[in-house]
Order: sequence, then C-alpha cells, then structure tokens
Amino acid sequence: MPITIAVLKESAPGERRVALDPSVVARLSKQQGVQFRLQAGAGAEAGFPDDHYIDATVCQTTAETARGADIVVHVQPPSAAEIGEFEPGCMLISQIQAHNNIDTAQALCDGHITSMAMELVPRITRAQAMDVLSSQATVAGYKAALMAAELSPRLFPMLTTAAGTIRPSKAVVIGAGVAGLQAIATCRRLGAQVEAYDIRPAAKEQIESLGAKMIDTGVSAEGAGGYARELTDAEKQQQADALAKHMTVADVVISTAAIPGRPAPKIVTQEMVEGMKPGAVLVDLAAETGGNCVLTQPGETVSHGDKVIHGPLNLPSSAPVHASEMYAKNILNLLGLMLEEGELKIDYEDEVIAGCLLTREGKLVHAQVLSLLGDKAPKSATAPAAAPASADAAVDDDSGDDVEAEKPRFLDAPEGEADDLKQINGIGPKLEERLHELGIYHFSQIAALSDGDAARIDDHLKSKGRIQREGWIEQAKNLVEGQ
Repeated sequence: MPITIAVLKESAPGERRVALDPSVVARLSKQQGVQFRLQAGAGAEAGFPDDHYIDATVCQTTAETARGADIVVHVQPPSAAEIGEFEPGCMLISQIQAHNNIDTAQALCDGHITSMAMELVPRITRAQAMDVLSSQATVAGYKAALMAAELSPRLFPMLTTAAGTIRPSKAVVIGAGVAGLQAIATCRRLGAQVEAYDIRPAAKEQIESLGAKMIDTGVSAEGAGGYARELTDAEKQQQADALAKHMTVADVVISTAAIPGRPAPKIVTQEMVEGMKPGAVLVDLAAETGGNCVLTQPGETVSHGDKVIHGPLNLPSSAPVHASEMYAKNILNLLGLMLEEGELKIDYEDEVIAGCLLTREGKLVHAQVLSLLGDKAPKSATAPAAAPASADAAVDDDSGDDVEAEKPRFLDAPEGEADDLKQINGIGPKLEERLHELGIYHFSQIAALSDGDAARIDDHLKSKGRIQREGWIEQAKNLVEGQ
C-alpha cells in the first residue's frame, strides 16, 4: 500500500514557505506512487496555489490533512497542538530546533512520533543535497547584501558620471559560511569592494575565489563538522582589535557567525560600532540567536548615533519561491534514503538518518541534543507505541553465548553511578546491557576507546565497524564535556 505524505500549512507568524512545492509532489507521486494530502493554502504565499498541486488531495484543517498520514512535512517547528493531530507512530520531517522548542520535542515523544530534524542533517559530502542549513543560508546571505545596500546612504558600485567619479562602497563580511559567501558574492555583484573574515583558515581560498580579500586577525578556531569553535577571551580580544581597524573604513558590515544550538558569539562591541564611519550600516544575520553585535535587537532596525544596526529574522521566508523549492529538494533527497518502490524502508544505521533522527519510540534519541538540553530534555513517553524491531534488537538476536572468546573487559563494576549509555545515539537498552557485560559503564570509557578497543568490542557484538560508523566515541566525548 503506498504511503501518504501530508503537507501542512505553516502556522508560524510571517512564515511564507511551504515544505514541498508542486514539482516535488508530482515527482514523488509519479516515481514512488506516494499519495499526498495538502492543507488548503499551504503553498499560496510561496506562489504555489492549491490547483498547482494536481497530484494532491486538498484538505481544510490540520487534523484532516494529517489523518492517516505516514509522513508529515513542515518548514518551521510545528506546535504541540498541531502534533496532537498527527497519527501516533507517524514520521515528521521538519526543522525542529529542539533546544528552543522543548514543548514541541515533548509532544513528539508523547505522540510516539519519529522525527527527522532537518537542521541536524550531518554536514558531510554525501548529505549536501539534504542540507537545509546551507540551502536556506544561501537565501539569507543574498538578502542580507540587498538589505545592506538599501539601508546604506551610499551607492555600492563605482560610477563615473558627468558630476564626477563615485568611489565604490567598502563592505566587511564576518563569517564565511554559506550565508557569508553568498553575501560576499552579492556585494561584489553590486560593485562593492569586499573584505571578509572567518576564524577558519580553510575559508581563505573560498573568500578569495569570490574576489574578496581575507582579513587576517591571527586567530584560528577550526571546529568539528565544518563549524567554528567558541573563542577564548584572549582570542576574542585579539579578533576584536583586528576587526575594528577594518570596520572603521567600512560602509557596510554583514555579520553571519553562528554556532548551532548556542547563542551567537558576540563579535562586534559597542566601541567597534562607534568607531565606524558616519552612516555606516551593520546587518546582523545572527539576530535570531542573539546577534553578533551587542547592540542588535532581533527583528528591529535601530540607530546608535549615526550608525544603523539591522537584525532581520527568518530571511529565507522573504524569498519564499526559491527558498521553498530548495527546501523541498532537501526533503526529496532525504526521502530518497527511506523510500523504496513507494514503501517506507528506514535504515536507522545510515549515518545521515542517524544524524538527524531526533525522536523515536517515545524518546528523544539524539545524543548532542540531549547533552545540550541537560535537565530540560523532554521525558520519554511512558507507554511506547508498537514499532519495528530496533537495530539493537537485531544485534542482540544475532549474539549468543558462542561469542565469549576473547571477550574484552574494562571494569568489573562501575566506579560510582553508571552513566545512561542510551544517551549515545545507536545504543538502546539491550545494547547497553551488553556493554555492561564488558565492563563499560561510563561515557568517559567510550570516549577513551582506541581503534583496537573499538574493533574488539565490535567483534564481540558481531557489528563490524559500528562504533566508528555511528560515532559513539565522538558522541561520548561531547557528553563528557557537557558534564
């Protein structure tokens, strides 16, 4: 029986995007035989009226649209009330941002909803086509440059006129991720001279390839997964001193630095703003997580003396046609890992699926999110819904008393209270019990495993390469750091 996907209308104020556009709906309907329900008006503000979804049944309410759906797709995190209308055991594919939406995460657990958080898609080569953060940041960076040009009292390009030559504006872009690079490219297209700064040395080549000049502050903070780590106080001061010199001659500053799941780093001080040229403009793309500038007010355009600080929110929604099309393609490519001949077949050991799996069987299962939330993490549902056998069960069913040879041993008993190893994505109750049999009770033990240790444990569990494939050691390190 073909699966049913529900496309809901966004309820967040000001959100104009839709999770799937008509072309992706038509493609899945034709190639996979997927059936669709569309909530009336879901795509209207993105330029996709209901009658463009010729392969979908249009429904009026959230409850009607979600009824009987195997998968529900969304852009912004759905509310707890909306989740209450979902079928127990269905799957949600959406941006969720659980650290800012604990009620939503709790509702997903209570409803036994399997959820794929699009913002958690691993930033690896194989998953680039599913990377929502990158696709939507492209829109944000482009729009930020246009906003800067609109707010600036100066023209961006050099112009030679009968009244004389107008020199090009100077722009400084802080952060050379996807949004920063798109801001650089757009400022350059508009004719500005651009300098850019990123604490990752690897960004230099990308910055220069777009015709901008790299600002060297002498600070390097390359982090895991392509992100930047937080700076020490001394590094922050060194960075500020170097950036301030460049900002004093800038007409426009666009700031894009962000750390997933944490407040935006404060890079631009009040003194740095006061040192900028009269009429200078700062557009802070990190406003949604507090802003890179201490003077930023999220969602507001404010003046500080003769300087302007703009803190836009949800910029991708300001270009809903292309933002929706890119978001829909991200979901399409993720579904490609889970759909086979119109049926849902999920490999929870796949590194992409495991990386963005947030809730399953009434529990929040993503280790990094659990570590980030700490005591605020949602409680597991008390009555799990029936679900297919887990990967843990498959391992345990395959293991018996005949695998005792060369059994690795680490501790005879836990030193102090044992950690809940199930916080590591990929470890369930039965697998935790197997690890206890090996004397492994603490995150610190897993974090300290050598390649040889991992191989011996994998051999004992009859799951070759599982520890490395699922990133147990890295997850354990993160949990140890968070304790």
